[in-house]
Amino acid sequence: MNLVLFLFPYLRSMSSVIIENATKNDIPQILDIVNHYIENDTCIYDLEPRALEKQMEWFENQTSNNYPVLVAKINNQLIGFASYSQFRPKVGYKFCMEHSVYVAHNQKGNGVGKMLLQDLIKIAEEQKIHTLIGGIDANNQNSIEFHKQFGFEIVGRMNEVGYKFNRWLDLVWMQKTI
Repeated sequence: MNLVLFLFPYLRSMSSVIIENATKNDIPQILDIVNHYIENDTCIYDLEPRALEKQMEWFENQTSNNYPVLVAKINNQLIGFASYSQFRPKVGYKFCMEHSVYVAHNQKGNGVGKMLLQDLIKIAEEQKIHTLIGGIDANNQNSIEFHKQFGFEIVGRMNEVGYKFNRWLDLVWMQKTI
């Protein structure tokens, strides 16, 4: 199935949460979530907050490559997003995607992340993606357990590859074969 036909329009509603394709209008709210985690957490190894232009470039790259960007909203308020893109740029990796799922810090634990990842996996299946990869900070046990619920397995650990908040960070790689 052609990804564009599958993704547009993409809409799912459960309770008061709506999952849909992101639009350019969603990028400032996505940026708010991203920058919160950059400034306060090790789930993103960036050190400086991103500018709107950089996040817009990311979005345009995602859409031009037909990679999904899903958003979760309650009453038009964006509370989470999920996406994936090719794991590495070589053509041999075209069926292997690295994904991200982020939920606003004040919305964690309400099932939004699960909804987003379920839908991302569905899209990957429709696109005939073979493998989803997640790079997770080794101290983020909640994210590791979250991914295990969806059949992701730990396939590797890289020690002290990141540096943030004046300490070295280990990265765990998790994988799901679809």
